Order: sequence, then structure tokens, then C-alpha cells
Amino acid sequence: MRTQAFILTGYLPVVCRNAVYIDDLRRRGLTILVITPAMSRSYAQAHGVDPGHPASAIDEIAFVDGSVASEGSYLPGVIEHAERWRRSYDIVGVYAVGETLVEPTGLVADYFGLPFPGLRAARACRNKYLQRWYLPDLSPVSVVIPPGSRDSVGAVPFPAVVKPATRHSSEGVQMVHDCDELTAQLGEYPSEETILVEQMIGGQEYSVESLTQDGKTLFSSVTRKETNDVDSQYFVEMAHTVPAPHDDSWDAVQRANVEMLDRLGIENGITHAEWRLDKQGEARLMEVAARTPGDGIMVLYHLATGRRMEPEILRIALGENAEYPTARRYARQVYIAHEPGTLVGVTVDWDGVEPVWVDDGNPWPDMEPLPADHPAALRAVLVYEPLGTQLGPIRSSDDRAVTFFIDAPTLAELDALEARVRAAVRVETGI
Repeated sequence: MRTQAFILTGYLPVVCRNAVYIDDLRRRGLTILVITPAMSRSYAQAHGVDPGHPASAIDEIAFVDGSVASEGSYLPGVIEHAERWRRSYDIVGVYAVGETLVEPTGLVADYFGLPFPGLRAARACRNKYLQRWYLPDLSPVSVVIPPGSRDSVGAVPFPAVVKPATRHSSEGVQMVHDCDELTAQLGEYPSEETILVEQMIGGQEYSVESLTQDGKTLFSSVTRKETNDVDSQYFVEMAHTVPAPHDDSWDAVQRANVEMLDRLGIENGITHAEWRLDKQGEARLMEVAARTPGDGIMVLYHLATGRRMEPEILRIALGENAEYPTARRYARQVYIAHEPGTLVGVTVDWDGVEPVWVDDGNPWPDMEPLPADHPAALRAVLVYEPLGTQLGPIRSSDDRAVTFFIDAPTLAELDALEARVRAAVRVETGI
């Protein structure tokens, strides 16, 4: 009888940042296999021999070459390693923790007949212009600019948003106000990259996290987001609140999300869909991903509901019955803006709380949920970059340096606590 194994895919620091997946699979006695982009090789070498690091619990790590600017470039490497492993192991589950390898992970799961979002979903959820193709009435007005077609741009209302079709973390996403700005921005992308130009939707942004099993929604909740486009031409997320206030906006976003799940044919797994409200109060899809949400959203669900979501995701991937509770507390992650310059210090004027450095993808500290009626609390302040790092303007998610987590019984208490914590955290930069 061959050894049973589970394949995780994604950027290795993201896989290791929250070790719940690895710990859960290890408790089940499954061999853990990871496929990750080649840029993770140095991370694996640095941490794989440390018995206290999650990377040391991984049985095999396979590295694949590719680029987000070149569609499908990771696929050959993923299939190569999956071919090798199918001869050696009984593969019982596959899951994409991060964005980059969602599509090839879907193809691997399809071959093994394992629960996964579905072939349409795995393809469309990794590609913004396919989302516009399948969901035109839920999307902003948009134009696809294929590689080599930079001089041909259709009519899109200004202001508009320019998006690389297959990147993530808001990288390369920028607002433009006229044709001259659009032409200049298009010149910033590699010629082989597909670009999406679409109408700017200026309303409040939300995301919806949904768990689906056998085509039925087990859980769905709305997260409120704050982004920096209010004072810049970029669209970087600067705060998440779980759950969002349950009002008319919640209902509009959930209605659109139900329609999206049905039309993309989501079968099994988690989806993370980002929406904005237009002037008529209707939800318009920014993008949808068939993988775990980024930033600290999974931590927020743990704090808000009292239970981790990751074990339920693995149950779905293994074909086991899953369930997840609704929130009984509010939780928020906030990113602190900084002045560009060299990072020389982070201070927190708060009893019992010190900044924790999580640079180089080190695992985050565990934040255990509090009772529902516990007073509002600052849970952690995390620093993503080492001292001496040159911090620039916040143009993508990777440019953010400091974040904090808070939770409270009510939204009013959460808002009041946020203001106090912002005043207590200082990011010091120098020349």
C-alpha cells in the first residue's frame, strides 16, 4: 500500500506563515508535499533545517520556474512534479494556499478526481479578463489589451483603472484620468503581458469569503475594506473588518456573490471575491480568487468566530463534511502608513504589547480568540520588514511595513480602539 500524501501549492513563506495547514495534515499522518515558485528556494534552504520552523515538517518541496507576467508559465513544472509524485504516493488531497499556482493546482486535482473549485473556476479565478468574460453584467465596463496590442484601446470611461491580468497583491494596478496617462501607464508593462483597462468604481470596497462543498454554500461572510485610492492613484488595501456591518450594502454584495458562485460553477473550496458598490448601490466585481484570502483575513475570522477556518478548508479538500460558525465578535487588521525612507524603528506605546518582526516570511504569533463579551483588545503589532529596509510609497501590498490586529464586542468599540492604537504606534524612518 502506497503512502497517502497531500499536495499544498503556493509561495512557500505564505504556506508557512500560518502553520495550521501543515500541523493539521501532520496530525492526520499524511505526507506533506509542497509545490512552490523557484523564488522560494532560498527560504526553504534557510528554514527547512530548523526543527522549530513549519518548513521542517514538509516532506518534499518542489520548485517550479515561471512568471505571473506570462500566463501558464508555471504549468509545465507543476505537471512534471505531480507526474513524479503520482507514481510514488496515493494523493488524497490538493489545495492552493496562494494565488500563483491556482490554475495548475486545479488541473492536478481534476486528474486525481479530488474535490476542488472546478476547471472553469480554477481558470477564471486566476484571470481577471476571463472573469469579465463570464460575468459581464456583474463587472465594470472593461477592455482587454492582449500582448502586442498597446496602441489599440477601446472606449472606457475615465477615470479608469489599469490592471495586469494575472498579477496579484495590487501590483501594477493604477488609476488613470485621461488617454495620455493611459498611454504612459501601458508603456510600463512588459510587452508580453495582457492588460485590463476598466471603468473606475469609486464606492465602498468589500470582499466575500465563501466555503462551498459539493456545489452548496456552507458559509459566506462579508469583509469591509479600506484602500488608499482615496488619496493616491493606487488601490492597496489598508484595513479589513470582519464581519462588515450587516446593512443594505451587505445584502447587495451577497446577492451578487451568490450569482457569481453559480455562474462560475464553484464546486468545492474557498473563494475570496472583492466587490465595490457603484453609484446605484449595485455590487461590481473587482476580482475573485479560488484560494485563501491574503493579508490577515484568516486571522480575523479566527478572532471573530472563535474557530479557525483552515481545518474546514482541508476537510472540504479531503471530501469530509465541513461546517463553520458565524461571527460573535468584530475583528480588524489595520496597516500603518509610513513616510518613505530607511526603517529605523517601530515603537508601540501600549502596556503588554511589543512589535513582532515577521520579516523573511517568519510565522506569525498565535492570537487566540477571546470570549464574545471581552473588552476591546489590541492583539498584535507586526512588522514585515527588517530594520534598515528602504521603505517607498505604498503602491502595492508588498510596500506595507507595519500592521496591527484588534477585536471588540461592537463596531463602535472597535472604531474607538483603532483610533487609540493608531496614536500609540509609530513607524520611524530616516534618510
